Amino acid sequence: MKVLVTGKNGQLGSELQIISDKFNQLNFTFTGSENLDITDSGAVKLYFSKNDFDFAINCAAYTAVDKAEDEPEKANAVNHLGVQNLVDNCESNNVKLIHISTDYVFDGSNNVAYKETDPVSPIGVYGKTKRLGEEVILNSSLNALIIRTSWVYSTFGNNFVKTMIRLGKAKDELGVIVDQIGTPTNANDLAKACLDVLIKSSDWNKGVSIYHYSNQGAISW
Repeated sequence: MKVLVTGKNGQLGSELQIISDKFNQLNFTFTGSENLDITDSGAVKLYFSKNDFDFAINCAAYTAVDKAEDEPEKANAVNHLGVQNLVDNCESNNVKLIHISTDYVFDGSNNVAYKETDPVSPIGVYGKTKRLGEEVILNSSLNALIIRTSWVYSTFGNNFVKTMIRLGKAKDELGVIVDQIGTPTNANDLAKACLDVLIKSSDWNKGVSIYHYSNQGAISW
């Protein structure tokens, strides 16, 4: 089975590259913005016309939550319009899609963990653009999975854990908010989950399904 992975340079894309050789039944093609810009509809269409895929895993995203408030067009281009480009070409080429989304589609007011059936209510640009990407998939004819995750960390890219390690080495004291509770997710575990569910793809030929995935436990920042 031939698998396209977008966003290869991010945390999840990097972890997928590491574990890919353990899944011999899958033939991977890893792409980043340098060789497949998902915001360029013509480039995406050309890429799909030259390559044959059974599955696509979309790890590409604009994830700078605070910066997105100042760059809404850039965030929308990747998180919404880029997803539309992928969906259009997956539909026309009969490609199944796994799309990675986020807990930021909720407003964070719950005192318990969110369920897949809870109503969404994003409050920032990042969350709103990620929800628009979800809606593109939900309104499509694809066989697809939307996997929402939270507080991702790994040895790759930028994340809260690495920031705290860096600041802890430079400062004697750190001030961190205590009123935000979440479930951290190891990107390697998330990568394994994506491939495990992909291999069982015969079970999800039923349109679009949404799943929440994180590691166990809850903690404040």
